[in-house]
Amino acid sequence: MTRTTESRITRTIGRKELRAIVPLADSTIYEMEQRGQFPRRFALTPRCVVWDLAEVEAWLASRRATPITRAKHPDVSQRRTRPVKETDRGRKAASKVE
Repeated sequence: MTRTTESRITRTIGRKELRAIVPLADSTIYEMEQRGQFPRRFALTPRCVVWDLAEVEAWLASRRATPITRAKHPDVSQRRTRPVKETDRGRKAASKVE
């Protein structure tokens, strides 16, 4: 038995435990793994995949340390279907006041 330079895995978690820790959809987690933004899963058997708990916890800590800015609200007046017009809003507000 030879020692490798890789870190030892102390505990692994399955999909159910991962979903309890990280409330993201399976498809979102998969896409983030493909982009290198989430710890990679590895297969124990052909039908069982797991994640290293230490890597997932480190990922959570890094996400907490660097907050992600929220996306701006879309400009609904530029919609192609059902655009919101400012003139309609003004008429509705005026009719409610009367």
